Amino acid sequence: MRSSRFLGVVFSAVIAAAVLTQGITSDQEKVIKKVPTTHKVVALTVDDGPHYKTTPQMLAILREKKVKLTLFILGENAKSHPEILAQAVADGHEIANHAYSHQLLSKMSKDDVQKELNQAEKVITAVAPMPTLFRPPGGAYNHYVLEESAKHGYTTILWSIDPGDWRRPSVESVVDEVMKKIEPGSIVLLHDGQYPLPTPEAIGIIIDRLREQGYSIVTVSELLQYYEVRP
Repeated sequence: MRSSRFLGVVFSAVIAAAVLTQGITSDQEKVIKKVPTTHKVVALTVDDGPHYKTTPQMLAILREKKVKLTLFILGENAKSHPEILAQAVADGHEIANHAYSHQLLSKMSKDDVQKELNQAEKVITAVAPMPTLFRPPGGAYNHYVLEESAKHGYTTILWSIDPGDWRRPSVESVVDEVMKKIEPGSIVLLHDGQYPLPTPEAIGIIIDRLREQGYSIVTVSELLQYYEVRP
């Protein structure tokens, strides 16, 4: 099986081709919000964990459903709960960097942005493989944030669907918001950094509904392999 680091190199080559064929130059176009593909594949992603209650609940449901997700890990939470991060790794989930604290990196100095990524990476790699993906807290980024992400060899990932689960709406609301917007190549944003959240229950229903519609659920690194460069 190919390593996520190898896949990251392959994807970088795909993006380079996109730059040449589509003239991608702006900071906004250096982040991935969705993967252009004709295949019925989607990625469910979860931010802000590990949380001592919400994350174990979610992991149990994912084991039951036999689904692997991409977890964007907050460094300070991983430091508090390395055993939960270790369980996520053991379960086969993809671990990605979500900075150390949940501050807006776009409002920080270049040095502080560097510290945020370095601190998170240090905590994560004590338990998990070296991440290849990064998501800035709140989706807030600027040129310096993207520059630092690139220095670490990360691909910066945002999302195309946000059901606002962190606001604690009903389970039905989260499920409906995801399913009405889902399409091939979607990246769904969910959260596990608080308690209680509708997310663990909702994610199980979302998985069932996606499968009923013929979708495969993959990690972000796997989704990137479906990237179709269009003329």
